[in-house]
Amino acid sequence: MALIEVFLGAIIKVIFDKLASVDLKKFARSEGLDTQLKRWIQVLSLIQAVLDDAEDKQNMRIAVKQWLDDLQDLAYDMDDVIDEFSTEACRRKLMEAQGSTSKVRKVKIPSCCTNFSVKDYKFNRKMAPMVDEITRRLESMKEQIKILHLAETVAKRPNKTRDRLPSTSLVESYVYGRENDKEEVLKLLLSNESSDDQVVVIPIVGMGGVGKTTLAQMVYNDDRVNEFFDSKAWACVSDDFDIVGVTKTILKAITRGVCDYEDLNMVQVKLSEALTRKRFLIVLDDVWNEKYEDWDILRRPFLVGSSGSKIIVTTRHHRVASVMSSTAGYSLKELTDDESLWLLARHALGRTNFDRHPNLEGIGRSIVRKCKNLPLAVKTLGGLLRARSTPDEWTDILNSEIWEIKEDQSDILPALRLSYYHLPAHLKPCFAYCSIFPKDYEFDKYELVLLWMAEGFLEESKASDLLEDIGDNYFKELLMRSFFQQSSSASSRFVMHDLINDLARYVGGDFCSRLTDDLEENIKCTILDKVRYTSFTSSMYGASQKFKTLQKAKHLRSFLPVSGKYDGDFYIAKKVITELLLELRYSRVLSFSGYAISDLPNSIGELIHLRYLNLSGTSLKVLPESLSNLCNLQTLRLRDCWGLINITGGY
Repeated sequence: MALIEVFLGAIIKVIFDKLASVDLKKFARSEGLDTQLKRWIQVLSLIQAVLDDAEDKQNMRIAVKQWLDDLQDLAYDMDDVIDEFSTEACRRKLMEAQGSTSKVRKVKIPSCCTNFSVKDYKFNRKMAPMVDEITRRLESMKEQIKILHLAETVAKRPNKTRDRLPSTSLVESYVYGRENDKEEVLKLLLSNESSDDQVVVIPIVGMGGVGKTTLAQMVYNDDRVNEFFDSKAWACVSDDFDIVGVTKTILKAITRGVCDYEDLNMVQVKLSEALTRKRFLIVLDDVWNEKYEDWDILRRPFLVGSSGSKIIVTTRHHRVASVMSSTAGYSLKELTDDESLWLLARHALGRTNFDRHPNLEGIGRSIVRKCKNLPLAVKTLGGLLRARSTPDEWTDILNSEIWEIKEDQSDILPALRLSYYHLPAHLKPCFAYCSIFPKDYEFDKYELVLLWMAEGFLEESKASDLLEDIGDNYFKELLMRSFFQQSSSASSRFVMHDLINDLARYVGGDFCSRLTDDLEENIKCTILDKVRYTSFTSSMYGASQKFKTLQKAKHLRSFLPVSGKYDGDFYIAKKVITELLLELRYSRVLSFSGYAISDLPNSIGELIHLRYLNLSGTSLKVLPESLSNLCNLQTLRLRDCWGLINITGGY
């Protein structure tokens, strides 16, 4: 199920921004549309006020889910119509400017460039029914608010995460493959090296499910730790950074007594007294809060300890680590293949190897590869296999989707989805958009920022920062939160862990798809009336067959080739391109990168919504003059176009 809020919030914000444009308002008045557009703003504001309530109720009420689905489609259609208005307003403004600066015209101005032209008349005739249809649908959505009993949310919206058991300091039953990590953390923990900090904080950082808590438990219960420290305490912090609650938990662990105080001052004074001149270890598990002010308050009782006192913090977010510590955190990676196989055997068979089940070992290796060696995923699938011992049963689990596992049988989805819920709203569509990338696909940071920019996901700042710089900051945020990983092949390229990729597909839902070389998989993607963003795996031939699956996709916004296993030229007939452009009239992102095309149809100039066009690595010799019609174009990529003779004067 798609999380409707992902793209809906971003699109609605774009609509409001466009409707606030001075040029658009002027255009609307001249065309007699200002009353209708004002009504759009009023109704959309009423709808926006109940969105939180609708999104909370969508899982329990099918009618609300359908209402949100319909609203998503309507928002996209509204944006397309408003974008056409904005484009036409821009065109007419340019024509007016051109006319006013031309004192003498040697050539008669074409009729398409006058305010009362045939083109204007055709535009008005085309847009009038579309505006009426949008207004009708919008009013219908408003009427359903009362029928569905949707209410405006005034109070702060709570996190929609499943209640999770707090962690404890006890080590889980089966741990393997973390001895080296344990020793590295112990070196940091048992060191007496001087530090500028009054208490040394050691962050353990990694993606959800990688085993940060388990590693902290192993270290916390090591005999050397018990000998080195006078006192120690474990506190699970989790989503709610409850300073009073966390402080009370630590105080009770240090004093081994009760704590009846509710006043923060009294609790911190008592904890400070208990820690004075003691060398202590405190573990703060599962920290999300990034506010330095909150951390500054929480740590005050810790400043009285003896030299050598340490605090371990486990977190998914590098920024949390940098807020709480001036030293580099310990980055925890996935297990190796052999370590994962041992863990699977332990949870599935109750043994440390497959000696008694040799017919299952090969399937087991495929299962841990599917989990990409993430301990939580291996453990979960091992638990599902506990009562299954035939190759067919193991193959069924291997071929199932991680997200199809019921939540009461799996912690994978809740654990990773929690990372998504903690994303700021402006980062959610940027992450979900990445679901169009295949697994193991290495993407370029700069290229991805340009795609986000073209799709309108980047919010302009009041400081007049360049959109590219804003996008770069968005990217760094997702990297810091462990959604992206640095590629080992190039410093500018990045990948997503397979399960993070699955998470992106889960939140992107029906609005994102991929066309692969697997025809059967593509058939599954032909619920394309809703799809707005898609990628396709480039292949030497077969593009026409692959693109037939797009015939229902009348509202695609991104059409992006991604490199497959074949490393060479790709071929596509001009007839296919011509037909394809007819289907992509709402595209913001279009790429034929790497395709051996020598001629681009003039109809490319009709894609007035286009912001990003990538023709890199093509065989083009000239660019069509119609490109000059693309007044919204932000990015034109022409890298490695060795045959390109001239960029036409019209562009």
